[in-house]
Amino acid sequence: MTSPAEAPPVPSSPPRERRQRVQSAETGMAVLKGLAHLGGRSSLTALATHVGESPAKVHRYLASLMEESLVRQDTASQHYYLGPEAIQIGLAAMRQADPIRAAEPCLIRLRESLEVTCFVAVMGNKGPTIVRFEEPGLPVTVNVRAGSVMSMLWSATGRAFLGLLDESRVVALAEQELAEATADMRALLDAADPIGTLRREVQQAHCAIVKDTYLRGISAVAAPVYDYAGRVCAVITALGATGGFDPSIDGPIAIAVRREAKAAGALLGATA
Repeated sequence: MTSPAEAPPVPSSPPRERRQRVQSAETGMAVLKGLAHLGGRSSLTALATHVGESPAKVHRYLASLMEESLVRQDTASQHYYLGPEAIQIGLAAMRQADPIRAAEPCLIRLRESLEVTCFVAVMGNKGPTIVRFEEPGLPVTVNVRAGSVMSMLWSATGRAFLGLLDESRVVALAEQELAEATADMRALLDAADPIGTLRREVQQAHCAIVKDTYLRGISAVAAPVYDYAGRVCAVITALGATGGFDPSIDGPIAIAVRREAKAAGALLGATA
């Protein structure tokens, strides 16, 4: 009979241990992300309900996260909130959030799938400014390139900023452009409330569409890119010759542009 001292060692199971560690890390991240989704502060009960785990289990993970300063607890309310290390991680991610870089793969997908000219623009001092431009194999001849400043009132890009970026300078640029416009151009807008009507139309459709306004023979669709703060930081636009370009709100081009703008925003931390 083999004595206990002579018994062979129980073989370890590294794969199982690794799976357990991975599952533990996943649960910890779920708790941390759950806290962030609840606004960065929550009670234990609400957080446990949100992540679908028992309060006792969530409490154990919170204790570990507190040891790493990723989470803190308010002694008065007993609520948990994101700690200084979590804030540092968030700040580092925010510093890397570049709308131009986030939009690049979106522009390429639009160019290749729809064979349209497309670009991303940001709001500059003089107005919406193109910063990245993509053309298909058979490009549409348009007199805009990287660095071009677009119209606030008559381009789809400008209208997207006007309708969805809540800044006084945006409205001021639109008012200045309206004051300098010819009678023919003003006739393309609502007579009673030209700027207000444009803004409401864009807000309702959540994109901007133009047909033969800014560039004759050219139609365009533009959609906003949101950042982590829910602010419009860029606009993605697709354009093409009016005869072969569907500018309808529910058309395939508008759907694709809105989808890619949302994808770019997701890379920047947008939740909407």
